Amino acid sequence: MKPTLLILAAGMASRYGSMKQIDGFGPNGETIIDYSIYDAIKAGFGKVVFIIKEEFVENFKSIFEPKLNGRIETEYVFQDFDLKQFGIEEEIYREKPWGTAHAILSGRKVVKEPFCVINADDFYGYDSFSKMVKFLTEDATDSNYSIVGYQIGKTLSDFGSVSRGVCKTNEGGYLEEITERTQVYKKDDVIVYEETQLEYPLAFETPVSMNFWGFTPAVFKLTEDMFKVFALENKQKPKAEFFIPLIGETLVKNETATFKIIPTDSQWFGVTYKEDKPFVQASIDQLIKDGAYPTRLWE
Repeated sequence: MKPTLLILAAGMASRYGSMKQIDGFGPNGETIIDYSIYDAIKAGFGKVVFIIKEEFVENFKSIFEPKLNGRIETEYVFQDFDLKQFGIEEEIYREKPWGTAHAILSGRKVVKEPFCVINADDFYGYDSFSKMVKFLTEDATDSNYSIVGYQIGKTLSDFGSVSRGVCKTNEGGYLEEITERTQVYKKDDVIVYEETQLEYPLAFETPVSMNFWGFTPAVFKLTEDMFKVFALENKQKPKAEFFIPLIGETLVKNETATFKIIPTDSQWFGVTYKEDKPFVQASIDQLIKDGAYPTRLWE
C-alpha cells in the first residue's frame, strides 16, 4: 500500500499578505506545492490529500486537477470550526481555525494508510520525500512515527525572525523533546533564539521540525482525544493553537509512541515574508539548472 501525502493548505497566510499556497515560483508559474507533489510522486506516494478552507476548493481543483489527473489520486478535505464532530457541544468563539494538529483531523475519514504531513508553502526537497516513503513503508507502526529533521542553519530567512520546533534527540536518533522557539534569527554569523529579551545560541546543525511528520492512521484517535481536552482548556483563548509538535511532545512524554528523527541536509526554503520570494525563485531556477527538476514540471 502506497503512503499518502497530506498537505496543510488552510492557513490564512497573514504575514505574507496573499494566498501564497497558490502563488507561482517556478519558471512557468509552478507553485511550491507543485514541487512537493512532483517529488512525492517520484518518491512513491500514492495519494495526495489537500486540507483547505471549503471556499478555496474550486480554486484548488482548477489549478491541480489538470496537472495531477492520471498521475496521483487526489482528495480535498476541509478544516472548519465545527466542534460537534468531536463531541464538543459548547460554542467556542474562534477568529481562525485551531492550528495544524486540528487540521490533520480533517483527513481522518479519507486517510487509511501510513501518511505524512507537510506545509503547503515550504520547499522540502526530494531527499526528504524519498526517506519518508522508506520509513512509512518499512518502519512505521502505530507506536513508531517520524519527523524529518532539517539543520536549523538551512531554514532561516534573511528578512526577519522565524519560528522553529527545535528537536532534542537521544543517542538512537529518536525525539526526546521538541520546543517551539518563536524568535530565531541570524545575528552576525551566529544563529540565536530570543526568549524573555535574552539571546541564546544554536548550533548550525541543530535538528528542527519543518512540519514534515510521518504517522499511521492510529494517530487520529490519539489526536482527537488530545484536541477535545485542548479545546475546552483554551475556550477563553480565541488565538490558542493546537500544533502538531504538541502531538509529538505528548506521545513521547507519556510513552505512547516514539518519533524517529530522519536527518536531511537538504536546503529548506519557504516564504515566511514577501521578500523571500525572489530567493525561492532563484533557488528553484538553480535546481532546474542542476537537473533536479525539468523546466516544465508537468509535461
